[in-house]
Amino acid sequence: MLNVLVWIIFGALVGWIASIIMKTRRRGLIRNIIVGLVGAFLGGFLASLLGIGSVQTFTVEGFAIALGGAVLLIWLLRRL
Repeated sequence: MLNVLVWIIFGALVGWIASIIMKTRRRGLIRNIIVGLVGAFLGGFLASLLGIGSVQTFTVEGFAIALGGAVLLIWLLRRL
């Protein structure tokens, strides 16, 4: 149960920072959580393909990868 709560907080933080970087309109906590978690998955997937790291542990590297994935996700959603 604690892991789920930590991932939700992590997703909210990553989504919030990504929305600031991408200068999107703030849409709320739930959206930030979703963007952060999906971005972490996307960033982790791409990082593991490239062999540069993962988001399986809570480290600065994992946070940067998740943030990059969230920024990429927002950019892709804008293009659609």
